[in-house]
Amino acid sequence: MSIFKFANPEFLYLFFAIPVFIIGFILLNIAKRKSVEKLGTLALVKKMMPELSLKRSYLKFWVVMVAIGFGIIVLARPQFGTKVEKVDKKGIELVIAIDVSNSMLAEDIKPSRLTKAKQILTRIIDERKNDKVAIVVFAGEAFIQLPLTPDNQSAKLFLESIDPSLVPVQGTAIGSAIDMSMSCFSNDENIDKAIVLITDGEGLEGDAEGAAKRAADKDVHVNVVGIGTTEGSVIPLVAGSREVKRDMQGQPVVTKLNEEMCRQIAKAGKGLYAHADNSNSALKSLQTELDKLQRKEIDGIAYSEYDEKFQIFAWAMLALLLLEVCIFDKKNRIFRNIRLFK
Repeated sequence: MSIFKFANPEFLYLFFAIPVFIIGFILLNIAKRKSVEKLGTLALVKKMMPELSLKRSYLKFWVVMVAIGFGIIVLARPQFGTKVEKVDKKGIELVIAIDVSNSMLAEDIKPSRLTKAKQILTRIIDERKNDKVAIVVFAGEAFIQLPLTPDNQSAKLFLESIDPSLVPVQGTAIGSAIDMSMSCFSNDENIDKAIVLITDGEGLEGDAEGAAKRAADKDVHVNVVGIGTTEGSVIPLVAGSREVKRDMQGQPVVTKLNEEMCRQIAKAGKGLYAHADNSNSALKSLQTELDKLQRKEIDGIAYSEYDEKFQIFAWAMLALLLLEVCIFDKKNRIFRNIRLFK
């Protein structure tokens, strides 16, 4: 859906200055008329100054006012629609599957497991500018958050908006997440494909190892990033809250990284397992693993949310300013027979 907006709407307040200019112009002309009337009637003054043209001064003023209006619009940077660009890159197809279950709100990894996961994945997207990227979110169910795209900026924007509310059904359906990730890939058999799965592995549902093996059988590597600590942590009811999730007996629920399960899934998927802690070791290991994959020329469509349209108003402003310069304050032979300027 195409949307019109201004990138710098604060400049639109300058339109409030235009009525001030108009009032000032009117008051100035009233003062001029009173000064002229001291010399005689307006008709008599016109006979004394035959080349004087009041209409020309009025026209010049309004042309300048419209030009100023266009200038304000240029400063506000009008944007409309969706700019589409074809992008040719040499890379792989990468699907990022991120766990958004409530346990990812735990703060045993600072600032929280989910925030740390998004930081890691943002770094991956930043460093893999030539890859096509898709995003899958999962908890008790899995959903495609962003289809495969070469537009890395869009991928980062979608990643920032991820939180547990995206998947209302709680759990950790890693098997479903892997199967959903597989559906994101293209049918091009000449491009290497990989899945990066980031999870705490807790509350596992379904056959995750079987799904990883099915992916590996189709030459898709399943890399797992385990996030959290084996000692565990309580689960905030909402991000940053001191209120924690409790069991039926009223005791705080503690969530722990299921590292063994994460390792088994990565092994079945012929991929890498890395533990995400407060260092960058997991990111470096993952980048090294992805760099081993074959890169091929791929193309696609990149979308920019808005296309700049200020150029139209800039040209209109320039044309009006040139017109204002061409309108003389006094009558002349060139325009004498043009009634507009008399």
